[in-house]
Amino acid sequence: QVQVEESGGGQVQPGDSLTLSCVVSGLTFTDYSLGWFRRSPGKEREFVAGIDYSGTQTRYADSVKDRFTITRQNWKSTVYLQIINLKPEDTAVYFCAAAYLAASTTAQDYKYSYWGQGTQVTVSS
Repeated sequence: QVQVEESGGGQVQPGDSLTLSCVVSGLTFTDYSLGWFRRSPGKEREFVAGIDYSGTQTRYADSVKDRFTITRQNWKSTVYLQIINLKPEDTAVYFCAAAYLAASTTAQDYKYSYWGQGTQVTVSS
């Protein structure tokens, strides 16, 4: 059974940094590209970052590419999302997802087969 579990969310202040983690089990981790998505209050879920199986190819939404960094540690079956200079508009539930694409990344959510339950990030002073 595949499990996708995010952690690391919380309430932070504007300008703070945060690293989200996501552990994926029950599949061959290196067969999958990984992605982070978020859903802000009143908005639809959106893609923020993706990484290929090796960790050498990444993709970011234009709105976050200067502040978000996605990495993965295959030996730990874990993907990370580092966020710096957090802004109130980053407030959202952040989801981790796995897509069987291995050699590429994608921003299309329908290509991701496995999803976590999400972790809440709230940015407020």
